[in-house]
Amino acid sequence: MTRVIHTGDTHIGYQQYNAPERRRDFLEAFEAVIEDAIADDVDAVIHAGDLFHDRRPTLVDLQGTVDVLRRLADADIEFLAVVGNHEGKRDAQWLDLFADLGLATRLGTEPELVGDVAVYGLDFVPRSRREDLEYHFAAPPAAAEYVTLVSHGLFEPFAHADWDTERLLAESTVEFDAVLLGDNHHPDTAELNDTWVTYCGSTERASASEREDRGYNLVTFDVDEDDRGVGISRRGLPTREFVFVDIELEAGEGIDRVQERVRQHDLTDAVVIVTIEGEGTPITPAAIEELAIDRGALVARVNDRRELPDEDEEVSVSFADPDEAVRERIRDLGLSDAALEIDETVRDGDLPDSNVRESVERRVRELLEDDESAFSPAPEREPDDEDVTTVADELSTESAEPSEDGDKEVVDSEPAAGSDGGQSDDQEASTDDSDGEPVSLGDFE
Repeated sequence: MTRVIHTGDTHIGYQQYNAPERRRDFLEAFEAVIEDAIADDVDAVIHAGDLFHDRRPTLVDLQGTVDVLRRLADADIEFLAVVGNHEGKRDAQWLDLFADLGLATRLGTEPELVGDVAVYGLDFVPRSRREDLEYHFAAPPAAAEYVTLVSHGLFEPFAHADWDTERLLAESTVEFDAVLLGDNHHPDTAELNDTWVTYCGSTERASASEREDRGYNLVTFDVDEDDRGVGISRRGLPTREFVFVDIELEAGEGIDRVQERVRQHDLTDAVVIVTIEGEGTPITPAAIEELAIDRGALVARVNDRRELPDEDEEVSVSFADPDEAVRERIRDLGLSDAALEIDETVRDGDLPDSNVRESVERRVRELLEDDESAFSPAPEREPDDEDVTTVADELSTESAEPSEDGDKEVVDSEPAAGSDGGQSDDQEASTDDSDGEPVSLGDFE
């Protein structure tokens, strides 16, 4: 029997909400995984990408990671990993440095034998280069009873998928019993063509949308005379508490009702996310956030999702929508279709803030690969008769306390991980132009 911990999306170095305490939380969550691995004496820790939050971790983040990996190596437990989209660099990867130090193994097309399991790796590959990707892997050793692949990306059949898993399994030169994935921060498992496909989820909340407890997978490969199976179980991690206060206001209710609900919770050292829906009167978020901080919260954010009417009846309803005013002004700027598409991505209310930077960078690269002139200015648009009001004029008519529903969600003002949905940027190693020839997996190692 071989037992491994499947983890990923640790995003070490992410200073969420600009709070140094949150930066430490991400490293401590990774440390907790390694402590569990040592305590349980597993055969290996397998990391499915995005060890770091970006490709330029600070020296403190690197030192902390090396210290944790050294403890794992001292316990004679292997650390095997692939490169995710957040940390990918054009030249050598951080995993290569850790491998040189004897602290990690970077997985690739050659198998690494862990007990009786042959483990392969596939780094993140941008969507624009997957069509020509050939899934060629070296044959597993004779001692291997199981074969597994570790990769990073949004794979089918899970939500937000853009990677054809069935094609991967059908065209691979080896047959996989399990595919261990990273990038989607929501843990999930499915069986596809007799192969287990599983996400371990993130080890810390990189977005307020990640409400479930954080953790990792324990994967057991067990062979005996009567049974042959892959067992996947979920284990939780002790992470910083997030307190979610969801309030549905009735007509006439306002800040008093919100403050009452906030006071019902123990907020000590917690990240507090207050979400307001329904009707009610306008609310000043700062007052709610100050209350939470006074009651011991580390961070407090208010997200008012209501579409409140403008209190000034003399103001045109059209002026109560700053987003539409901005869109109109942007159309006047003569931007290319590609630039307009990027603008829509930035202001997409359905896209978590934690994924905006990654999604924009990925789409820019894809557009430039297809057409180097994609961002050339469009022909100047003739002004309409109605184009007489500037954006500043329109925005100045807003109420003193507008709804925040038109803004990007307040709870995650800093870029983060591929979140649930795992939308994320293409690693720098994958920005070279393709010449149309099939792409070898070795190109991404």
